[in-house]
Amino acid sequence: MARQTPRSDLLFSGSDWNFATLSHVYDVIEAVAKEELRLDVYPVQMEIISSEQMLDAYSSIGMPLMYRHWSFGKHFLRQELLYRKAGRGLAYEVVINSNPCIVYLMEENTMALQALVTAHAALGHNHFFKNNYLFQQWADAGAILGYLDFAKGFIARCEERHGVAAVEAILDAAHALMEQGVFRYRRPPRLSSDRHREGLRERLEYEERSYNDLWRTVPRLVDDAKPDESEASIAERKRALNLPEENLLYFLEKNSLILQPWQREILRIVRVIAQYFYPQRQTQVMNEGCATFVHYTILNTLFDRGRISEGAMLEILRNHSNVVFQPAFDDPRFSGINPYTLGLDMMQDIQRVVTEPTAEDRDWFPEIAGTGDWRTILLDAWANHRDESFIRQYLSPALIRKWRLFLLSDAANDSFYSVASIHNERGYASIRTALAQKYDIGASHADIQIVDVDLLGQRHLRLQHKVNDGILLESAGCDATLRHVHELWGYEVSLEGVDAQTGVTVFERSSRQLDGSL
Repeated sequence: MARQTPRSDLLFSGSDWNFATLSHVYDVIEAVAKEELRLDVYPVQMEIISSEQMLDAYSSIGMPLMYRHWSFGKHFLRQELLYRKAGRGLAYEVVINSNPCIVYLMEENTMALQALVTAHAALGHNHFFKNNYLFQQWADAGAILGYLDFAKGFIARCEERHGVAAVEAILDAAHALMEQGVFRYRRPPRLSSDRHREGLRERLEYEERSYNDLWRTVPRLVDDAKPDESEASIAERKRALNLPEENLLYFLEKNSLILQPWQREILRIVRVIAQYFYPQRQTQVMNEGCATFVHYTILNTLFDRGRISEGAMLEILRNHSNVVFQPAFDDPRFSGINPYTLGLDMMQDIQRVVTEPTAEDRDWFPEIAGTGDWRTILLDAWANHRDESFIRQYLSPALIRKWRLFLLSDAANDSFYSVASIHNERGYASIRTALAQKYDIGASHADIQIVDVDLLGQRHLRLQHKVNDGILLESAGCDATLRHVHELWGYEVSLEGVDAQTGVTVFERSSRQLDGSL
């Protein structure tokens, strides 16, 4: 017999909603999140938007305040075409790591779906943003909206003063270098929109006074006229310029001789935004897994308490299943591992290991198996791990079997694949290590650094790419990006590929080779 729940106990009935219902449902969900999961969240600001506004949010990287750039319009048209032709659905929500945490909800969502995305974004993502160490160290949630407001206004004023084409050229070059425009190993300064405006005023006034356009007309020395430099003077120069430098945008902003003050500020804006998104690139599995685990746990708790009807719960579970659907490798829809699914499965597996461990679990996870307090274990994992370390520490043999994972060896000089690791004790460890490595952006993203610059002679800027496992840069993209670096530097730029293990030079490219006019 179906369970009968008094209508007076239900949080909502039917698919329609209003703002009073949304507010009440949020209050109840928040209470369950704090009571059952001990979540700690920022204050929440929920915004209701249309499908077109959701498309616009996609296009401008999900931020409510963003400067104008042609690439955002291009993304908007592509997403709109896919959506109108039913080639792609829209996200149920967009959440912004800010304080207060801003959550966009689609006005077309039913009330059951609004409850799901409220638990997912306003509680799950919100808690992860506030408590994960990467976001605490690298992203300033309290100041990002104020800074974006400043950035949008500053770039608009630059367009009025210097022209849209000139601003667009700088933005194009800066966007091309965004992945190489972050600090990976040293913490950036904290943002403050008011302090930044005052600092900007003082900095621009100083640079306007000291900027000398004559740098553009200083004749270049011919190759045989370069002054001789000793190894000691080269080492001293590198030490003075803090070389090698991983953040290309930062170095160009501080040291380019051809950039005007407003151009330097645009480079600063782009690299600040790139730095803000840097933690999100490292925590997709954990972030989405946390939010999915939270909404699944909260809504099932509310259903068990009789606060959600069976009809609404069926709709919630259908939408949940769509989110965690993992196509098989031979399915036309397969595009890799679904981070929602992997994250949720790992977190539910931790819950199982902590409460109902097997002998295998006790052998692999002696510190947590059978301890019973899965909430503390998950809260600690959400706070202190990124995807790579989370998988390396918590992926269990049971989950490897469930996912039917195995490791292939694909040597470049072989005409076949070989199965390198299977489901045995050594194989489990190898599979876990290989999957964790896949989520290590330090290993998957190009390691390009500025290693030297000849300020006294040709002002030749030298970049170096550490080549790992023989994986070279894609030539067309490499050349296009090299042109952008040249535009920002103004003089010759060269890129040398060096084998990370042997130090042998693998390739060399120069802006002189790309275009005779450079």
